[in-house]
Amino acid sequence: MAARSLAQWLAYLEQLHPSAIDMGLDRVREVAQRLGLTRPAPRVVTVTGTNGKGSTCAFLASLLRASGQRVGVYASPHLVRYNERVDVDGTLASDSELCTAFAAVEAARGEISLTYFEVGTLAAFWLFERARLDVAVLEVGLGGRLDAVNLIDADLALVTSIGLDHAEWLGDTRDSVAVEKAGIFRAGKPALCGDLQPPAPLAAAAERLGAPLLLRGEAFDLQIESASWFWRGRDAQGNDLALPGLPLLDLPMENAALALQAYALLDQPWLPERIAVALQATRMTGRIDRRQVERAGETLNVLLDVAHNPHAAEYLARRLAMKPVAGVRRAVFGVLADKDLDGILAPLAALFADWAVASLPTPRSRDGAEVAAILRAQGARAEAHASLLSAFEAQLAASSAADEVVVFGSFYSVAEVLAQLSSLSESAEA
Repeated sequence: MAARSLAQWLAYLEQLHPSAIDMGLDRVREVAQRLGLTRPAPRVVTVTGTNGKGSTCAFLASLLRASGQRVGVYASPHLVRYNERVDVDGTLASDSELCTAFAAVEAARGEISLTYFEVGTLAAFWLFERARLDVAVLEVGLGGRLDAVNLIDADLALVTSIGLDHAEWLGDTRDSVAVEKAGIFRAGKPALCGDLQPPAPLAAAAERLGAPLLLRGEAFDLQIESASWFWRGRDAQGNDLALPGLPLLDLPMENAALALQAYALLDQPWLPERIAVALQATRMTGRIDRRQVERAGETLNVLLDVAHNPHAAEYLARRLAMKPVAGVRRAVFGVLADKDLDGILAPLAALFADWAVASLPTPRSRDGAEVAAILRAQGARAEAHASLLSAFEAQLAASSAADEVVVFGSFYSVAEVLAQLSSLSESAEA
């Protein structure tokens, strides 16, 4: 039998388990034991939260690599290529490496059924163990307590923020969400939280485990000024640390502050200039991601952001307000049916001259025509389109160099447009 390509493996994994999500660690733990997995790296940092996981992981990895550490990052979902999920010391895992890892998991699982995410998680751990890393930074896929990533006992557990999302799995209160997030805490190991108002169950869980809990606003904090920002925190010995006059960042500085506190606890060299450069160099595809597109002889401005819940929408609104455009902003928007549409629209509805809306390429999508009708009922100019790409093209056609087209609402929205931009770039280079 011919070896499967990466595309064939992914198609196979998608139909391997009867449900896309099946919370619990028993099945994945058994397969990990069969694989002989121990730890993906000598030191492990696990990151959960409603928003900000990806940028926190990216900031921490940048800081650690700048200090000479070999770092692996496991993150999800991907935007264009599955390879984005597994970063081995700054290089994305190749197709062949992923296929080899999937084959190892497949051979070990036997009669045990695993989800797409569970196989991917074990494959990432398998690759990390063989890469001789110093630190593994692991992003939780959903929740924390029962997520496959939580198979590993973390040396540091980070909670970025606690909001309402995935209510069918995590509950519909911040308290219930906090219980799930706190599931990544380990006895005696530091836990960090970037939420300024963490629900009581988070601290209660840390206390039960004897896990030192470092809270933003207490153990560490940041202050954003007009042209710079200031960070304060503490090192592993409890000594005060401070970084004044840091350059402003495109990615959330709240998440940079959390990553800085994690970095300080990992006892790495504390060199302010190198730290500032590492933070500035951190980029994330699809997060406050500004691009330029050549169309009909004109250079047009595009901003991509995966904001898909109220908390992320509020952050996007603040960042747009910080950087006005000479012309107008136009929205390209699609959203999943299980998201809080009213909560997403509330901070953003008034910021756009018009909205081009479409259904997403997934059965989980909310109908684009329905969303457009809701926007029009709120007084916005909105038109439904047959696809995200036709919505994007319409907004580009309506824009000038002074305008900005903002694509958001879902990972699916951003992924569709990113793939199109990549295709346009390749055509231009050909």
